[in-house]
Amino acid sequence: MRKALCLLVLLAAQPVFAQNYPDGIWQGYDGEWRHVSAQLLALAEAIPPEKFTWRPATGVRSTSEVFMHIVDANFYLLSVTGPKMPSDLKEENVTTITSKPEVIAWLKRSQDAVKQAHLAETPKDLQRKLHIEDRDATVDGIYLRILVHANEHMGQLVACARINGIVPPWSK
Repeated sequence: MRKALCLLVLLAAQPVFAQNYPDGIWQGYDGEWRHVSAQLLALAEAIPPEKFTWRPATGVRSTSEVFMHIVDANFYLLSVTGPKMPSDLKEENVTTITSKPEVIAWLKRSQDAVKQAHLAETPKDLQRKLHIEDRDATVDGIYLRILVHANEHMGQLVACARINGIVPPWSK
């Protein structure tokens, strides 16, 4: 009887637990990429246009520069695995593209490029060895770096948003 009651409680609680975790959590790379991509996009959309040039201190990246740094890193790291860098993405874009619509368009484009490229990889492709800067890596390792990098800077952007009184949409 006691086991049956415990099982009933667990089964009844399952939908409640599922609601507490956003889509993507614990669903492997593609799920985690969807999750961080959605959060970055939601945060970019929640930040007022005038705050895209805000910076927390002199010499620190502005909001738009952080987003564009993510874009640049997404495309650069992806290029190490094979796809070419977009010809219209120039090094100076990281500091010169500051308007909210342009930043969001680039962010979406880079996120989709990573998503589509990863979906096309086979398990064998992911184990392929390559060299980046001064070290050896695998394609899988590069995708992991892309994911970690996006999460790292999302944390930075959340802090900047909160300093400006902006609550991340997922934590309201």
